[in-house]
Amino acid sequence: MDQIVAHIREQLYASADDSYKDFNRSLVPGEIAPMLGVRVPKLRDIAKQIAKSDGDTYIDAIKCLESKHQVYHEELMLHGMVIGYMKCDTDTRKRLLNEFVPMIDNWAVCDCSCMTYKFMKKDPGDWYPYLQNFLTCRETYSIRFAVVAFLDHFVNEEYIDLILSDLKAVRQEEYYVKMAVAWALSVCYVKFPEKTERLFTENILDDFTHNKAIQKIRESYRVTKEEKERLNLLKRK
Repeated sequence: MDQIVAHIREQLYASADDSYKDFNRSLVPGEIAPMLGVRVPKLRDIAKQIAKSDGDTYIDAIKCLESKHQVYHEELMLHGMVIGYMKCDTDTRKRLLNEFVPMIDNWAVCDCSCMTYKFMKKDPGDWYPYLQNFLTCRETYSIRFAVVAFLDHFVNEEYIDLILSDLKAVRQEEYYVKMAVAWALSVCYVKFPEKTERLFTENILDDFTHNKAIQKIRESYRVTKEEKERLNLLKRK
């Protein structure tokens, strides 16, 4: 095993919590990499440490283990986070993401990684089209990756119309894609209620996404009681 991987694993083992592992595993169902039970804030600290000194070396080493299915869930998380914290040019970052995104095997790795990619806000004209390419993938978490990155970094005046257009065009039956679209629509509604509500009044979405998005909006503390009551009337039976 590569020396840097062994060194980082020592830190992961030392930070592992069996009770948290059991809890976290219950939230991330399906066939995923083995889980140690390291909390996300600690993973972010470790990822920043790696990115500052040995980002390229660590990613190369982890990619080899990923190809052999010999990684922990937390190492997949670190892989995604390090890409966000590293200092590198856009072409390099895109290459790293092209290699990483197909390795995502659950919503937690996807969402925690996306949250790290604040560099997308600095050059949205380049990154938004890049993300759009993933919307036509067949893989569940590649599509979710794009949708979650949209809601994390692009819900603003410049991109709201494009986001809504892209979200209503997503045609994927996988649960974690539909949940991501519903979540994204709820974020869009909080900032742009009139534009987002049109998707509900025009009955553009499938039943599950339509109702789940309304549910998430109605759970928000940033939506008025009157809005929640009106939206409730738009739910489908």
